[in-house]
Amino acid sequence: MTRQHPREVLLGAQAAAGLLPVCDHYSGSEARMRKSLQLQREMTEEFGTCVFDCTLDCEDGAAAAAGGEAEHALLITELALSAADGARVGVRVHPVSHSAFENDVTTIARNAGQRLAYLMIPKVESVEDVVRAEAALLSVYPRGLPLHVLIESPAAVRHAFDIAAHPRVQSLSFGLMDFVSAHAGAIPAEGMGAEGQFTHPLVVRAKLEIASAAHAYGKVPSHSVVTEFSDAQAVRQAARRAARQLGYTRMWSIHPNQIRPIVQAFAPDERLLEQAASILLQAEQASWAPIACKGVLHDRASYRYFWQVLERARATGCALPAEVPGRWF
Repeated sequence: MTRQHPREVLLGAQAAAGLLPVCDHYSGSEARMRKSLQLQREMTEEFGTCVFDCTLDCEDGAAAAAGGEAEHALLITELALSAADGARVGVRVHPVSHSAFENDVTTIARNAGQRLAYLMIPKVESVEDVVRAEAALLSVYPRGLPLHVLIESPAAVRHAFDIAAHPRVQSLSFGLMDFVSAHAGAIPAEGMGAEGQFTHPLVVRAKLEIASAAHAYGKVPSHSVVTEFSDAQAVRQAARRAARQLGYTRMWSIHPNQIRPIVQAFAPDERLLEQAASILLQAEQASWAPIACKGVLHDRASYRYFWQVLERARATGCALPAEVPGRWF
């Protein structure tokens, strides 16, 4: 029997959800950006894979005062160029409507585009904003980069499917705090908290719409922040709810202490890993025809699911079942 790799035989098995690290870590001051890049190097060595992205921030949280945007863009360019080989570094530029946007893209993408994994575009309201961002990027860096977009208003949520359909878009993020603020007090402050963001109907509806739009077009939905950054349990619980209840496959971190809880929460547990390996090994022996396992029918639809479990485990640095690494990875 000729062995066929799951990636070859399971059409659609390479979903976008498996292509990005599950944690997207943001930092904007020079000291924190340098620390983030160093932590990424250390954790990549520890886990054997890059388990979180470093997004260097030109917008919120950046240490540049108003009027210092150009200098901050130069600093970010320097830091991106200094990143270790194999590092995954992205940059959040200013919104397309901001006076600093064009300079951000010109300075950073032109000089450091080859070291970047993506550009994050905040406050995207419609697909026209994506088109404008793409045009600015390609004018200075013709090879292009994936665009991650941040949806932060009720109007943007309405256009989420159109935004997700754009071929340059790789990921959609939900901007919780701006979304709540955009409702002019109609959503209480608790809607920005670790618990309230999972219970207020308007917030939950927006999260579901964004996740649904992302999955409709094979893009990665990235969950919003937990501002209670010193509460590791709150972060872990939020990440688990985002992953298991709302369909998110990635989540923002705004403090180094949040990275490990997010990675752990998005990683599959040992029991699921063993189940996935067992079913896929039996499926391979059956040449990927349907099988019965413990009284349950499985076919290529469930094989795809269990293959993605193994992919996610690998991306989060989990120890894979003994039969798997030399066989498929």
